[in-house]
Amino acid sequence: MSGRALPLAVTMGEPAGVGGEIALKAWDRRAELPPFFLIDDPDRLDRLARRMGRRPKLAVIDRPADAAATFAEALPILANRLAVPVEPGRPDPANAGAVLQSIRRAVALVQEGVAGAVVTNPIHKSVLYQAGFNHPGHTEFLAELAGSGTRSVMMLTARDLRVVPITIHLSLAEAIKRLSRQEIVAIGTVTAAALTRDFGIERPRLAVAALNPHAGESGEMGREEIDIIAPAVADLVARGIDASGPAPADTLFHDAARRRYDAVLCMYHDQALIPLKTIDFATGVNVTLGLPFIRTSPDHGTAFDIAGTGVADESSLIAALQLAGRLVETRRPRASSGQA
Repeated sequence: MSGRALPLAVTMGEPAGVGGEIALKAWDRRAELPPFFLIDDPDRLDRLARRMGRRPKLAVIDRPADAAATFAEALPILANRLAVPVEPGRPDPANAGAVLQSIRRAVALVQEGVAGAVVTNPIHKSVLYQAGFNHPGHTEFLAELAGSGTRSVMMLTARDLRVVPITIHLSLAEAIKRLSRQEIVAIGTVTAAALTRDFGIERPRLAVAALNPHAGESGEMGREEIDIIAPAVADLVARGIDASGPAPADTLFHDAARRRYDAVLCMYHDQALIPLKTIDFATGVNVTLGLPFIRTSPDHGTAFDIAGTGVADESSLIAALQLAGRLVETRRPRASSGQA
């Protein structure tokens, strides 16, 4: 990270989950990380640290600019107060407003140019729904905050694998119904552009997974490859994108195959997530592509069953912070030269 790098804004996430715990533990490894600050309730974090048997080193800051000077000695916190005290593992809808406000503030600070990127801790959507939240998840909410016309895409990455699900949080039956040529092309286009802008890959190679076994066996096991996926690949190629497929999913993820592409477009959630979490369960990162700002997140949930116990693994948050820092550095030269 350069000395001019802005600190990263880390959101509260669901306060009854493990977000605060992994943030405290990540700060212990601050020598490996770009400076960051939490948008969170300092009283909650103080109680949580003591519950974990830690002597809290927390510093309430007034503005992101104070984070870099504080970071070496204490974890910087931009205060975002909860409505009611929280008990680990027991989410309370009364705190949903603070959770959403933390995300809104992080985005606003990045848009104002005083924070470098947004790193989100895990949320619990069912609690937010009770408070009127009407988005399927972080990705769609961030697109709304980014402004009209933004098309956001979820990418998961770990080690040498990047996967992009075309359909996400749908039943398998519904995902197949929703699969369309237009959606594959739209998501593939955003993915290719983001791999160039944010990952520095001048000509990204996209592999496109088949839906059916053996890529449909020439229509004997389904026609989605013939009617939807292959035409979408042709459209991507016509746009100048290096895309190939549809390829049988059972041969796309072994070591040699992963060297042949930069990202895989997968047709449904588990087709993307199973190989990624098998290859590297601990350090997967969720990246939102297509936004005018950088956003990463740990690739895990709130883990209510272990919240507050001190055993949550901070590796995925650390990977999300490190990746956010690298993406900011990659995007900055392009933005300054007018290529963003």
